[in-house]
Amino acid sequence: MSGGGHPTARAEEVAKFDRLAARWWDPEGPMAPLHRMNPVRIGWIVERLARSHGRDPAAPQALRGLAVLDVGCGAGLASEALARRGAAVTGLDAAGEALEVARAHAVAEGLAITYRAGTPEALPPQESGRFDAVLALEVVEHVAERAAFLRHLARLARPGGGLVVLSTLNRTPRAFLLAKLGAEYVLRWLPPGTHDWRMFVTPAELGAELRAAGLRVTDIAGMTLDPLRGTFRITRDVGVNYLLAAQR
Repeated sequence: MSGGGHPTARAEEVAKFDRLAARWWDPEGPMAPLHRMNPVRIGWIVERLARSHGRDPAAPQALRGLAVLDVGCGAGLASEALARRGAAVTGLDAAGEALEVARAHAVAEGLAITYRAGTPEALPPQESGRFDAVLALEVVEHVAERAAFLRHLARLARPGGGLVVLSTLNRTPRAFLLAKLGAEYVLRWLPPGTHDWRMFVTPAELGAELRAAGLRVTDIAGMTLDPLRGTFRITRDVGVNYLLAAQR
């Protein structure tokens, strides 16, 4: 689904995540890595977004009234976590079956989240600059024409301080061993074929593309897996999973 330019969604990737829709909210299912990762990545995002608006990140409703666009939201793991902190969340995805699961789950949880089918380039001009934060979490390694995708994210962020936050995988030998071979073929955390290592992106490459899109990179952090606890924590090690924030 696209408009105003080349489509950034790859049909095979959309189909792949639609097939996983029914088990998206199973913490021990194929989305187990996202369930383990979600608390630390949401904490990192809330801290930066709240502080950019002069708020206490520890406040239960630290994001009250802030408009957040969750691009590639899937069945809503990040969208729901941010809505619980008070954000006015719009979830956007090209995977229709995942969105149906997202809508049903939000209703069951009593959360008011707007879910929309599509891709960022398809959003109309009146949406430009509307969002205090635009997120694409575990998405850029799956899109077509990454530089164009980032330009569309930048367009949607609020001028004069809107944040674009990404989380993705570094293209390193260690990421290939851990996030590709380890997660898909050894631990079986993800279905084989979930990732294409050639689509992983280094922080330097991503930073250059964000700057070309008119954004200023403000922060970067690694997300490192604790193998004993099976949970992630924020570190300086960006060799496998990392978060990056940029400001418009």
